[in-house]
Amino acid sequence: MKFIKGMLCIFLSCLVIGLMGIQVRAQEENRILAGIYIEDISLEGKTAEEARKMIEDYVTALCQKEITLIAVGGNEVKITPADIGFYWSNKEIVDEAAAIGQRGNIVQRYKAAKDLEYQNVVYQLEFDIDKELTTHVIADQCSAYNVNAMDATLSREDGNFVIHPGQVGQVIDEESSYSLLYQFLNEDWNGENASFELAIKTDESRGTEEELLKVKDVLGTFTTSFKTSGSSRSANVRNGCELINGTTLYPGDEFSTYETVAPFTSDNGYYMAGSYLNGQVVDSLGGGICQVSTTLYNAVLLSELEVTERHNHSMIVTYVDPSADAAIAESAGKDFRFVNNTEAPIYIEGYTTEDKQICFTIYGMETRDSGHQVRYESEIISRTSPDTEVIYVDAGAPVGSVVVQSAHIGYKANLWKIVTENGEEISREMVNSSTYKMVPRTATVGVATEDPNVYNEIMAAISTNSIDHVKNVAAALTAAAAPPPAEAPADQPAAPAEGVPQ
Repeated sequence: MKFIKGMLCIFLSCLVIGLMGIQVRAQEENRILAGIYIEDISLEGKTAEEARKMIEDYVTALCQKEITLIAVGGNEVKITPADIGFYWSNKEIVDEAAAIGQRGNIVQRYKAAKDLEYQNVVYQLEFDIDKELTTHVIADQCSAYNVNAMDATLSREDGNFVIHPGQVGQVIDEESSYSLLYQFLNEDWNGENASFELAIKTDESRGTEEELLKVKDVLGTFTTSFKTSGSSRSANVRNGCELINGTTLYPGDEFSTYETVAPFTSDNGYYMAGSYLNGQVVDSLGGGICQVSTTLYNAVLLSELEVTERHNHSMIVTYVDPSADAAIAESAGKDFRFVNNTEAPIYIEGYTTEDKQICFTIYGMETRDSGHQVRYESEIISRTSPDTEVIYVDAGAPVGSVVVQSAHIGYKANLWKIVTENGEEISREMVNSSTYKMVPRTATVGVATEDPNVYNEIMAAISTNSIDHVKNVAAALTAAAAPPPAEAPADQPAAPAEGVPQ
């Protein structure tokens, strides 16, 4: 009995000494015990900070690996995990690993240490990616290879509609691709260079033959004249009309005039011509394009489509009544937009004529009663006529130079929609209210001269604030400064007088 008790004491003493040894070793700089891993990386003998640094270096190396994203048609986009904001998300596992065998009473710590001799503790890294960065990479780089569906369209040939079949497309499913890429990096990636196929979905085309055959009725048509336009402005009107002609819109589609006719560049068929800017007529690429949008606006109104954006000009135009215009301007953010709010496709036909007429006709499926008629009336609320003239002095232009800008009457006007059924008016509603600037007649007069008498004379004319008087004085000064005509040699006849045919 004494022997047994003695042996038991010896055993307990050894156990205590063993436990104390383990405790001393474990507490020495809080080193992580053997048998603890993150992935296949042993943390044995590391402090928590050393282990964290080791794993962070490992993740940094992962960020530089090459991931090949497979887009539509097998096209490849090479990225690194760093490009999509790849990071280590469960950093708490280092502290958990470091705590094994370091907490609890001496028996619990001993047990934890002994357990590691029989079975390792292995933690798995968890990763995350930045959703905004990832979707940006997919949309900006990978979606460039999308093959978008082409809707069936219409054209008019010899007065008849021709149907052009559509084409099914293939595009990246960006949301699904993000989710699958996240899953791949966490569950299937081995940490080496890899390829990943993005989720691809079918992009269905719109428009069946049955649907497009419904387009046969004139919903609205409108014509304006540009007979007074010069060659450049006329070319811009014709070009803008051609860019819009042939548009097919399905139910619910919104049409943007600006997006259709832009950009205003010479490569896109535009020339320098007059347009409104800050109360002045200035030359700009595409001058005259607003007559295109205005003509289309009136055709849309007569078709009773839904107008979603319309702006009046800063000053009155002459080719339609007040409030019947629709301006577009890149600098001012002005656009003319409308929606096909019918139950069938619509087709926009636009053309210009040799005698400078521009016409838009909108075709669709007529559902209005035969007795239904719509017209639009412009109501002028007020007129403001200029009562002064403004003269600007240009010290850099020579005496005799006079550039005149016409006056513009200011208007406030409303546009009314009047609907009749079988000749009887059933409704009258205001479509828009427009305000146009009053702009006085202006002139920019050159005064540069080395002759003080001439300078004083032109400045005296300017002081009268009469543009016509300034023009007369400028013309006289120009004529006086002109060299006398050379005398014809005696053996040759004199030059014919102005207006005499040669």
